[in-house]
Amino acid sequence: MKGSVLIFICLLVLLMVPLTQGHSLFTCEPITIHRCKGLPYNMTFFPNKLEHYDQDIAAVSMEPFLPLINLLCSPDVQMFLCSAFVPACTEKLQIVPPCRKLCENVFRDCEKLIETFGITWPEELQCDRLEDCDDGQHSSAVAPTSRSITEKTSQTVVRDYGFWCPRPLKTPTGHDTSFLGVGDCLPPCPNMFFKEDELNFAKCFIGIVSIFCLCATLFTFLTFLIDVRRFRYPERPIIFYAVCYSIVSLMYFVGFVAGNNIVCNEADEKLGTVETVVIGAQNKGCTILFMLLYFFTMAGTVWWVILTITWFLAAGLKWSCEAIEQKAMWYHSVAWGMPGIFTIMLLALNKVEGDNISGVCFVGLYDLNALRYFILMPLCLCVVVGLSLLLAGIISLNHVRQVIQHDGRNQEKLKKFMIRIGVFSGLYLVPLVALLGCYIYEQALRTTWETTWVYDHCQDYHIPCPNQPYN
Repeated sequence: MKGSVLIFICLLVLLMVPLTQGHSLFTCEPITIHRCKGLPYNMTFFPNKLEHYDQDIAAVSMEPFLPLINLLCSPDVQMFLCSAFVPACTEKLQIVPPCRKLCENVFRDCEKLIETFGITWPEELQCDRLEDCDDGQHSSAVAPTSRSITEKTSQTVVRDYGFWCPRPLKTPTGHDTSFLGVGDCLPPCPNMFFKEDELNFAKCFIGIVSIFCLCATLFTFLTFLIDVRRFRYPERPIIFYAVCYSIVSLMYFVGFVAGNNIVCNEADEKLGTVETVVIGAQNKGCTILFMLLYFFTMAGTVWWVILTITWFLAAGLKWSCEAIEQKAMWYHSVAWGMPGIFTIMLLALNKVEGDNISGVCFVGLYDLNALRYFILMPLCLCVVVGLSLLLAGIISLNHVRQVIQHDGRNQEKLKKFMIRIGVFSGLYLVPLVALLGCYIYEQALRTTWETTWVYDHCQDYHIPCPNQPYN
């Protein structure tokens, strides 16, 4: 009787085991977890090594490991994690557990990412607790499809996940900053594209040139103050042009003296951030530098256009100095009003950007749209208008020169006037056209430079790498 009771209890326990586990002990089932579909095997068995009793539990437990698969930190990461959470089940009802070699490869390749994302590695998946990879054991489930694994892995490698902002470059939410199209992210400081010796040379060159330009423009302005009557219209705009660029030169000199103190944010050990570039109007010093630099840069260019207009009125339309001077209010309204409107728009759009090469704050250093619409377009428009008026004035003066070719005295004065126009316009146009060429070259290749930088530093920052750097 007692023996019959014991047999009954044993049978009852055996019958209840599959009920508690929800799966047959002797059958394979299709894989339903999306991340593990398309592997060399499509059947699995439960419970797995981690004591998950069905695929729903395994899928939830697998979520913390998904960044490793998404970033493809190792060619074996997907195969290993899937073999651990949804082990392969062969047609012969053999179970293929995860093996030690795959574990060691994955842990070695993904160790930094595991630390970065704070992933807890289960004790059941410690490499020293796993079985050695047995070729005979894996021949039916894994080995025959090793080529297909390689092919799938190579297909996954070329997948571009876009730019992920590294944790050291992250900013607190709500700062309305953007770097490479990603919000709440800032560029690193010092400059991304130059080595330290190149940066030092550039800083010194900018500092020396700013001092030279400041002296030259101040000399012109002081000359005007000594004899105000010497500069009448149509030449009066030269004075305002000189004032604008004296302030521009002064801003670059301030940036040279300040170094990166104004344009870079300090590193924060508590937040784990490194030194980053100032983006936006949160930094008062950077905002003031930007306002003065952008406003007077644009105003100086507009004053040059007004200079060509007044010269054309005098040379082409034969206006007198008094007639030209009567329109002075309009000249000042345009020359100071348009740059002021643009400056306010940029502040409203939060387009202030630090330049860790020159130490000043400007626009379009990281935002290509701002570069196109607030620098390239206005400067190109000014060059086209000014050059057209300048050529029209020179043609008109040349025609007058031919008419008065027998009047030697007036012809000599006209010749000197044309030479002054040509020399001054050339001294302004050559640097401006060179600057426009640099801006056009930069906006054409900026994306390539940024992609190359991400490719070169993606492993340092533990972020997805792009497909390949551009040549």
